[in-house]
Amino acid sequence: MKNILNFWCVFISVFVFSQTKSVKKLPIKNVTKTVVKKGSAVAKPNPDLVIINPDLPVLIPKKEDGKFGYVNQNGKFIIKPEYHIAVFFYEDCNLLNSPNEKIRKFGTKEYATVEKDMISYRVNKAGKRVYQFKDSDLGKCKLEDYKQQLYQAYVLNGFYGIIEKSRFVNAADYRDYQIYPQYQYLYILEGDDTADPMIVASHNDRFGVIDVNNKVIVPFEYSNIKRNFSWKMGKMFDVTKDGKNYYYIDVRNKTY
Repeated sequence: MKNILNFWCVFISVFVFSQTKSVKKLPIKNVTKTVVKKGSAVAKPNPDLVIINPDLPVLIPKKEDGKFGYVNQNGKFIIKPEYHIAVFFYEDCNLLNSPNEKIRKFGTKEYATVEKDMISYRVNKAGKRVYQFKDSDLGKCKLEDYKQQLYQAYVLNGFYGIIEKSRFVNAADYRDYQIYPQYQYLYILEGDDTADPMIVASHNDRFGVIDVNNKVIVPFEYSNIKRNFSWKMGKMFDVTKDGKNYYYIDVRNKTY
């Protein structure tokens, strides 16, 4: 009986020791492989895509010698000027809703639309043309994504003001106006914030930008400011002082 007891003690000790050895070796080997593989897949950020103002796009369309390219927030050309048209990196709803599922990714805001030699492309932030537009790839935009404006321009005695449509009743009561008519021209820019839109205004034959509280955002020093989607897509304004050369500025009136 004593011999049997000694045998089982030795057997259990050997069994536990062997299991302990195998457990120590295998997990360490597997963990090392996993860590190395994961680390090698990390992509390095592009140092040229500097972010000075987080409210602005990392790449901004800019015209040079009659052609468009893209500069970073420091004004350095990242995508050389070679295009007849270049817009902000922004979603394209026609591609996002494409009947071809493989094409839909090119509709995201990681790409921008450009045109060269009458051919339209989507380019990535490295400037590579990754997609050429085809009519068969285009889907329909969803109308429910459109945001109805709260305010609208109102003309009284030849001057422009701003009203809030839902509460405007009496044109003879100045208290019904958000901005009483006093400008040569007003245009509410398309944007995501309908409660606080940017408004292109004209005063003394010069253009600037105001908000719904009649605060001057961009001073009245431009011969024109385009009424396009530059504010919605890039939080920037497309301006000119000579009526010929257009360029972008931000809400601080900084030129790019």
